[in-house]
Amino acid sequence: MIPRRSRPRSRGRLTAVLSLALTIPLLLAGCGSGDSSSFGSGSGSGGESKAVRLVQQPWADLVVENQIVSDILTKLGYSPSVQEVAVPLGAQALSTGKADAYLGNWWPSQESVYGKMIDDGSVAVSGTVLTGTQYAPGVPGAMAKELKITSLADLDAKGDLFKHEILGIEPGTPGNQAILDAIKKDAYGLGDWKLVPSSTEAMLAEVTRRVAKDQPVVFLAWSPHWMVVKWDVTFLADPQKVWPGAGEIRTLTRSGLKKEDPNVVRFLSQVSTDAATASAWIDAFDNKKQSAKEIAAAWIDAHPEDVKKWLSGVKTVDGEDGAAAVLGADAS
Repeated sequence: MIPRRSRPRSRGRLTAVLSLALTIPLLLAGCGSGDSSSFGSGSGSGGESKAVRLVQQPWADLVVENQIVSDILTKLGYSPSVQEVAVPLGAQALSTGKADAYLGNWWPSQESVYGKMIDDGSVAVSGTVLTGTQYAPGVPGAMAKELKITSLADLDAKGDLFKHEILGIEPGTPGNQAILDAIKKDAYGLGDWKLVPSSTEAMLAEVTRRVAKDQPVVFLAWSPHWMVVKWDVTFLADPQKVWPGAGEIRTLTRSGLKKEDPNVVRFLSQVSTDAATASAWIDAFDNKKQSAKEIAAAWIDAHPEDVKKWLSGVKTVDGEDGAAAVLGADAS
């Protein structure tokens, strides 16, 4: 049974523990993110090194996908690198030519960050990685059913149960900002609520802890992800249209890359997957604790037909057949 109200003493202790648990990952993330000035200026700008500089956030499917792409690029004769940065810093790096590609553009949820850059041509949409995504505040399905919550409009009436908190992910993420904007506007009566930012890993750990204790929780949720299956997540409806939503994940490249290296852009534009595959990558990385390198190698080995589709018409840096270079005998 879901408790009607937390005891003041327990709530104080829980808040202190949560604050510490969420602060440590933020400090670690800050150490790892860097800023756009940490990106190298070489390659991609017509240099001979054939470097390909990818940006990412610490999202398991994107981490694995970038590892697969990097492994393939290496076999094609390129020198790939991956820089982990917050969404806005990755956008800045792409738009200023300090990074080459980003395979994690959730759209339209990242429109506030990338919209103007795409419109002015400093960043190009080069392909669609996945369609049919979901991205919104969510509540574990059993809790949502018991509390009769299906919409953001239902939250405030049960605010005490949720401690007036929405758990978020990495600072600077557009989803976090959409929640902050809704709070600032007092949309749905959320003006006295707060966003608790964190790392994705810490947020999921806290949701797991609260679900185990049958404590109500609302958090930034998305699909594809194992969370949707594990918790039967109810994505909250948004009748006031304050939430940017989601629909697809796209590949973005910097301006000029297609002219300088149409071969690599052709490859990146053909990288695509489905929700089931992305969820399997996330499950292997997060729950089975496999490394991205292990997952990537196993996937490439088990899915030569998918790799061939990605490499259709793609050459090595020396002009040889790309699929043959990557797959060997499996390319035939």
